[in-house]
Amino acid sequence: MSLLQTLRTAAGRARTGTPSIKVVLPVPGDVRGLTPGTQFERDALAAGEAVIVTHPDDPGVSVGLVPEFGYDDSDDELGMPELCALSWTVYSLPGGPAFDQTELGEAEYALRLAVRSAADALTTIGLGSAGVEVDDPRGMVEQLLESTRLHQVPAPAPSRALRVLENAAHVDAIITVSAGLTRIGTQSLSEAQIATDALRPLAAVVRSARMAALSAILQAAWHA
Repeated sequence: MSLLQTLRTAAGRARTGTPSIKVVLPVPGDVRGLTPGTQFERDALAAGEAVIVTHPDDPGVSVGLVPEFGYDDSDDELGMPELCALSWTVYSLPGGPAFDQTELGEAEYALRLAVRSAADALTTIGLGSAGVEVDDPRGMVEQLLESTRLHQVPAPAPSRALRVLENAAHVDAIITVSAGLTRIGTQSLSEAQIATDALRPLAAVVRSARMAALSAILQAAWHA
């Protein structure tokens, strides 16, 4: 069963309107949207992602969905296990978790600033200097981006949401490459800490942008 079919089944029938659909990407220290002290919170945090559907006729009625992935024992060409199964666990939530999700326009602007911040962070710690030999860091970023373009997006997806997803993937790839270069390029623990502190807020920007974009895509797919 597809995610959209799962959402329709979990949400049930509504007399008027459409349900609110929000994607959450929780990490330790940032559990926005999760109901505290519930099994849903624990499982969503362990999975790192979940979907919350709120009934349009009764905002106090919500369900949460947490994915579970099954992988083949054999690896693909890149040495990564191949995804072979996906299942969803549905949770009844005690009222809709209240949280303000970032708007797409705000997310897009924050991502533009994040790209500049990532570049500034690398300059601050001196990565790419004579002491660090990196053949093609931009190529490393592009290689990571290619892997994100394999995912299919349900139609019709808002163009701005797709743009935000692409920009978020770009920033995330920069963070990943930068973190790797930091480990080999910093000369002291203090430099490494400066780099880590500079990159950490960017990860939060990426999560917020992805939550906004994915929620908008699922909301649009519901109406299709």
